[in-house]
Amino acid sequence: MSDLTNLSVTEAVDAFAKGEATAEAMVRASLARIDAHDGKVNSVIRLDRDAAIEAAAAQDKARAAGAKPGPLSGVPMMNKDMYYRAGKVSTCGSKIRKDFRPTVTATVLQKLDAAGAIDMGTLNMAEFAQNPTGHNGHFGDCHNPWDLAYCTGGSSSGSGAGVAARFFAAALGSDTGGSIRLPATICGVTGIKGTMTRVSRAGVMPLSFSMDNVGPLTRTARDAARIMTVISGKDPLDPTSAPEEVPDYEAALTGDIRGLSIAVPKEWFFDGADDVVVKGFEAALGVLKARGAKVDYVSCPSLHAVGTYVTVVSRVEAAAIHAQWMREHPGDYAIHLSGRLYAGYAIPGHYYVETLSRRGPLLRQFCKEAFAGHDIVATPTLRTRVPTLAETDIDASPDNWARHMVVSANTRPFNYLGIPTVSVPCGFDDRGLPMGLQLSARPFAEGRALQVADAYQRDTDWHARVPAL
Repeated sequence: MSDLTNLSVTEAVDAFAKGEATAEAMVRASLARIDAHDGKVNSVIRLDRDAAIEAAAAQDKARAAGAKPGPLSGVPMMNKDMYYRAGKVSTCGSKIRKDFRPTVTATVLQKLDAAGAIDMGTLNMAEFAQNPTGHNGHFGDCHNPWDLAYCTGGSSSGSGAGVAARFFAAALGSDTGGSIRLPATICGVTGIKGTMTRVSRAGVMPLSFSMDNVGPLTRTARDAARIMTVISGKDPLDPTSAPEEVPDYEAALTGDIRGLSIAVPKEWFFDGADDVVVKGFEAALGVLKARGAKVDYVSCPSLHAVGTYVTVVSRVEAAAIHAQWMREHPGDYAIHLSGRLYAGYAIPGHYYVETLSRRGPLLRQFCKEAFAGHDIVATPTLRTRVPTLAETDIDASPDNWARHMVVSANTRPFNYLGIPTVSVPCGFDDRGLPMGLQLSARPFAEGRALQVADAYQRDTDWHARVPAL
């Protein structure tokens, strides 16, 4: 096979199962591409080179002896540096945890291991996952593979950039306000956050108790479906994880979306949107219409309250998690991060309680507004063109704050509402940077969002394009 780094997750598994490519060859191809190009992209924090080659060779030996491949066998993966693996340093992108070695392994990593994925190490990220652009002053900023001057989106910056650059087939990110979907759209890959509580968070550094989500960044919706089927489900180590049965998400990807109804909210998502983004979004809707879907523009006034409450929840919960470190090591935080945390301490407790008490009613109201008679909500993932690293560096200039925060304006509402949301690439803007289509479904209807995402990718090739580097 000519270039093993171009294989998607499902293609890599098939190639391994058929004997067309060995796991070791795929890992070595990934390592060679990282060696050649990550000096520019800066997506990697820790590269476990020897361990990955050893694990791959063991899989090849087992396969030769007749072992049945798993759903992710042979697939090179790296994950955001906040997923704990016992005995391995997990920095969480921070100075405070630069030498932290957990004694536990995250449930999702155990599930990936059992499915045959080969863990090659950990990835750059925004400090403590609290930045929508991916800047990191401790480990250096991650750079967009499509143009190194531009941001990657955050906080799963290394995950988005590394998948886009074909360093590995897939990566785990986390999503509290858009941190999977933003690097997915900005780097031109696919990303999904499931329903809140769908995937265990045991062994994962928290940011917000009630809004953190675990999920993959991949090249295709089919890859995302494969990984979500592996990692989802109830976990006794995470009492908040949902007991709902996990379907085979991949089985829902039939390409048939005839008769499905898509709602486009009139409020919020197009405020101050760039024309090129709106045109790209409308073109994406045209692809779905051609496949038989119906599209309606609907009014969702609940979004104005949602947009306010989501900030309160994330600020207060993050401030609570970091309270001791903020007392003991305030100088070890980046300026923008300590500023966000101090703001959390200034929010009155009754405001926080109000945001939690309104969450259920607002979810019901939004579902009534958007999903009454509709299967999917579609929006642009990012309402503006991709900004540069300089334009969104708020440590360098507080004047960049507004541009910095608008990056996550279209993703944050779905974290507060807790509903499953997928982002897929839907074109390039006038500067050659990717744009994204965001597809949301009712709670625990990840399969429906993935079904529409996959149908879109059957008629487009944005997800198959590779940055020149």
